[in-house]
Amino acid sequence: MNMKRGRKKEGLSTSRDVLKEQDVSSVKAGKKKSSYSKLKLKVFLRTMGMIVLAFCIIFTLYRRFWFGRVGDWIVLFLQNVFHLDYYDARNIYQYGMRENMVLIIFIAVALCFLLLFWVSLSWFTRYFNEIDEGLEKLIQGEGKDIILSQEMEPMEKKLNLLRQTLERRELEAKLAEERKNNLVMYLAHDIRTPLTSVIGYLSLLEEVPDMPQEQKAKYVHITLEKANRLEQLINEFFEITRYNIQQIVLEKEKIDLYYMLLQMIEEFYPLLSQKGNQAVLHGDENVTVYGDPVKLARVFNNILKNAVAYSYKNSKINIFLEEAEPSSVIIKFQNQGKTIPQEKLSSIFEKFYRMDEARTSNTGGAGLGLAIAKEIVTLHEGEISAQSQNEQVIFVVELPR
Repeated sequence: MNMKRGRKKEGLSTSRDVLKEQDVSSVKAGKKKSSYSKLKLKVFLRTMGMIVLAFCIIFTLYRRFWFGRVGDWIVLFLQNVFHLDYYDARNIYQYGMRENMVLIIFIAVALCFLLLFWVSLSWFTRYFNEIDEGLEKLIQGEGKDIILSQEMEPMEKKLNLLRQTLERRELEAKLAEERKNNLVMYLAHDIRTPLTSVIGYLSLLEEVPDMPQEQKAKYVHITLEKANRLEQLINEFFEITRYNIQQIVLEKEKIDLYYMLLQMIEEFYPLLSQKGNQAVLHGDENVTVYGDPVKLARVFNNILKNAVAYSYKNSKINIFLEEAEPSSVIIKFQNQGKTIPQEKLSSIFEKFYRMDEARTSNTGGAGLGLAIAKEIVTLHEGEISAQSQNEQVIFVVELPR
């Protein structure tokens, strides 16, 4: 069952990564100056063609009227249709049309331009129809590439980029919903286990009041451990709620990073000693940074907690503190543990993400620690990343001075 779920997640993750790569490539293409030069050229050529055509029509009509050739046709038309003699038809043309030639030519020119303008608008509005069809595809979510005319290539790229972005967000929403549902299921299962133990041992203590003191002390100790685990899981539910509704606000001050990390190692000593691990800090004692001490302590706490949970027993956790350049500081957490697959490395900073190996009663968390760490580092205008190979896991945090 877990293997099927894992394959499903990996498949969704792969699809998401493909979409991200397409999105990035589209963004890079969009960084180039958007140009509708082809459309401009086509509009210009068609406009010039319309003007030349209009000029030719007007010039032809003008010459025909000016030299009287059209007049002969009109006189002949009046004779044949209304059965007038030549002189009456000529007089009608002379006094009814010839003297109003300027008005007639003006009307003809206006009608010619209106007709050509209408044809030009009909041609141009087809681009809007193409865009409308493309938007309709986006609304319907067909998942197909939007294809426009060649001269509308910049708009085509933007619409396809929008389609890819919407698809990526939809996929990420599905992944987040799936992880959230799995989280609820995992935590419900994890809560039931210690709760059952607590009820079982308390029932034994109640049913056997004369139980030997040594055995009673053992059962009380186990019950307390299970109750503490139950409290931890309940706190994780509250953590999820807080993470979803709160907005992290930074209160910055000058921080002695070396001292902060050293103090944290001392606090982790009981947890480290349980597995025979050792944390060693390497770096300059004078390294400082400007940031929120409480929030950054939470970042390092979450990373170190993760390192302890997934380190091999009796291994060393190395913490390196160094100045990469005058304006930044790098903190590395290196531990020996099972190599994390590359496809999972890209997801471990996502909210509610838990690797299958984390689903144990001792290490299974809500999958929020690293996600919160990333958000805090990002608010500090820094970067956080993870590397894993040859049974070594390295978390790197880079912060501006």
